[in-house]
Amino acid sequence: MRSDILNRVSEFSRRELFDNQEHLDSLAEAPLPLYQSFQDTGLMNWWLPENAGGAGLGLEDSIDIVSELAYGDAGAAFTLFISILGTSMVSLYGSDELKERYLAPMAKSGGFCATLGSEQVAGSELGNITTTATLQGGNLVLNGQKFFSTNSKFADFLVVVAKSATEPSGYSAILVPKNTPGVRIVKRWDMIGLRASGTYQVTLEGCRVPASNALNGPGLRLLEIGLNASRILIATTAVGVARRIRDLSMEYAKTKPLGGGKLVDNAVFASKLGQMEMQIDAMKSQCKAAARDYDAIMHSPDAATTFVRQGTLKSALTAKMICGQLGWDIASKGSEMFGGLGYTNEMLIGKLVRDMRYVSIVEGGDDVLRELMFNRYVVPVAKRS
Repeated sequence: MRSDILNRVSEFSRRELFDNQEHLDSLAEAPLPLYQSFQDTGLMNWWLPENAGGAGLGLEDSIDIVSELAYGDAGAAFTLFISILGTSMVSLYGSDELKERYLAPMAKSGGFCATLGSEQVAGSELGNITTTATLQGGNLVLNGQKFFSTNSKFADFLVVVAKSATEPSGYSAILVPKNTPGVRIVKRWDMIGLRASGTYQVTLEGCRVPASNALNGPGLRLLEIGLNASRILIATTAVGVARRIRDLSMEYAKTKPLGGGKLVDNAVFASKLGQMEMQIDAMKSQCKAAARDYDAIMHSPDAATTFVRQGTLKSALTAKMICGQLGWDIASKGSEMFGGLGYTNEMLIGKLVRDMRYVSIVEGGDDVLRELMFNRYVVPVAKRS
């Protein structure tokens, strides 16, 4: 990555995030004003393609950006990158008109996208969603309840996954403009971590949009494709949080008395920090490898077709699971180093532990991803459903 880009991100992180932890952890009204400050860096929605007016940075470059943002605050990082889920779906499978109408303004002036997939009853079994899309004349009418959707209250547009009201096996991903009548925010979830982000429950009641707002392809498959990028970047937040835990532990150890010396001089402490460093390096390496796999497809002339054939990338699943598990181990060990203070809200380490936990929960818990890995990459091809 160009050093000037990373320097801009680092400067933003240290100015807006690093020393602002109490406010970022307060569930303040979303979106926070600091996101406009990020727009001023010229890097808002940095992944949007150049043909839509964006910077066109690849996912491998995004690893460095997100790690640096998450070092400052994981919730802010999540808010700033999660739009990649819906926008990548629109970029690959939306009509030229949709891309010009919705992606180009995001690239020019900033903004957010939200993806509405999950539902309370369906859980991880998205084939059981009940939100419907009914074709009426030249329009699609959407009705349903969506459970967890980050950025939806202030998004410029939503990408809603719904099933056909007339074809039980048919699913669509549909772009819904933010001011469409019938979109109602039910509540904002009081999340344990990532409290700088805004995640909402949303109701769709008779939302009418042109049928041409449907993306080209089977909705569940398109969602699966979009999740590749967001899962890799969710994994990357664990790298940033882990780096912060490592540095925080070192700062604390330099002042903590132990056995006539300082904690930093203790061999057991040294071995734990050495283990952390190895884990962080492994996490970043896997994220980079997954990002390179993703970029290789995105840069190919038939990216949309290749992704439909490929679906979930093995390396994306691996990155999310490894980073969630190793990151949680780092968070646990870091918390232990602070003794009783590590189990209070008086120290930053408590917030970092809560923020780290989301990596193994959001966009598929580890058990869900293990089953997906088994069905897609362990079961012989001839026997796969």
